[in-house]
Amino acid sequence: MAGLKGMSRRFREMLRGGKTYVQPGVFNAMSAQIAEKAGFETVGVSGYSLSATLIGKPDVGLTTMSEVVQVTGYVCDAVDIPVMADADTGYGNAINAIRTVEQFIKAGVGGMFMEDQVAPKRCGHVSGKQIISLEEAVGKYRAAVATRDRCDKDVVLIARCDARGVAGGSLEETIRRGKAYIDAGMDVFFPEGLLSRAEMERVAREVKAPLLYNRTGVSPNLTLAEMNQMKVFLVANAGGAMRAAARAMWDYLHDFAREDAALEERLKPELNGHPAADFHTFVGFPAIRKLEEQYLPTEEMQRRYEGSIGFRP
Repeated sequence: MAGLKGMSRRFREMLRGGKTYVQPGVFNAMSAQIAEKAGFETVGVSGYSLSATLIGKPDVGLTTMSEVVQVTGYVCDAVDIPVMADADTGYGNAINAIRTVEQFIKAGVGGMFMEDQVAPKRCGHVSGKQIISLEEAVGKYRAAVATRDRCDKDVVLIARCDARGVAGGSLEETIRRGKAYIDAGMDVFFPEGLLSRAEMERVAREVKAPLLYNRTGVSPNLTLAEMNQMKVFLVANAGGAMRAAARAMWDYLHDFAREDAALEERLKPELNGHPAADFHTFVGFPAIRKLEEQYLPTEEMQRRYEGSIGFRP
């Protein structure tokens, strides 16, 4: 169903337009819907956030391809904006990457990034990373491009490079790999873990390709105007929404443990003007009621609602 939306075509058009898009990281269907309501034109499924929320573990390569594809598919179905997937290392070598690309495309993504780390990978802003050889990485990206071209030529493929943050890593190696990855057919270069504006400017100048910039962790917080001058296509904030949600839940549940029923009063719609306070409406109960009125027998609708107790959409 997600594939019918044409999100890959829209994402490809966004890439061609030359605009810089801020892309929040999401971790489930609801967080993606909130991002869409906030006005964002694209979202990325954050591997960091997904690992933390799905299995309660850090982003060190513990989630499986099928788990990430499943959640990504739910996100694609829930929104009408392009979704970028986090394909980690492709979950193996070039042969594994072929199936990985196929599965994410079937899930309905507009694009995906794949990194050159040794599996099991880890968050790009955490120490202890290792990278595969340039030859192996290029082969993996060539396999991804060939698979994309066979399945859906509009899907945007992003090559993430972690060479800057590994032991003995350098900006020069990042640039060397970026050129090779773009030559292999990848659409966008994602230099992870750069340490300064000057490093980002040099990558933009020498790789000469659209860029993804992850504005979290060790990397500086550049302005949107600065990044647009560097031909940055996407500005990712991978874990921000998840951290905000975790903090809000932490505060609420700790307060609730002390205050119990008194705290629940704060969440009642009539006492709170927050857009998501009327949560039954936010998640779509009124839309279901309209579908029921359209397709269910009138007598069944009357039996279902007349005299029943609870939220009435």
